[in-house]
Amino acid sequence: MPILTRWFIKAAMLYLVAALILSIAMQSPLDGQEPLLLLMWPTYLHLLVVGWLTQLIFGVAFWLFPKHSPAHPRGSDLLGWATFFLLNLGLMLRAIVEPWPTLGTPRGVLLVLGAAAQLVAGWLFVINTWPRVRER
Repeated sequence: MPILTRWFIKAAMLYLVAALILSIAMQSPLDGQEPLLLLMWPTYLHLLVVGWLTQLIFGVAFWLFPKHSPAHPRGSDLLGWATFFLLNLGLMLRAIVEPWPTLGTPRGVLLVLGAAAQLVAGWLFVINTWPRVRER
C-alpha cells in the first residue's frame, strides 16, 4: 500500500472519530441550548463527508485504480501529496472558523480560502486520476 494511501486512510479515520465525538457533543444536554447544535452542524458534515468519506475515496482510488505508466504507476506523487495537504488545510480552516459567526470579515476570508483549498484539491485529484480511468 503506498504511503500516500496510508496517510489518506489514517486521516479519514481520525476525521470519522472527530465527527462521531462532535455528534455526541452536539446531542449532549449539558448546556440545554440548541445553538450549539445549529452552529456545529456544518462542521460535523464537513468532518464526516470531506474528512472521512472523501479522503477514504481519494486514498483507495490512488492505490487501486489502474496503473498510469510503468515509470509512474499512480500518476504524480507531487499532485497526490498536494491534494492531501490542500484538502486537509481547507477542511481544518472550515472546521475551526465555520462555527464562529462573530468573527466578521476575517471569518468570510478564511472560509473562502478553505473552500478554495478544497476545490483545488478536488481538481488536482481529478487531474492526477483521469489518465488512469480507461477502457480495458
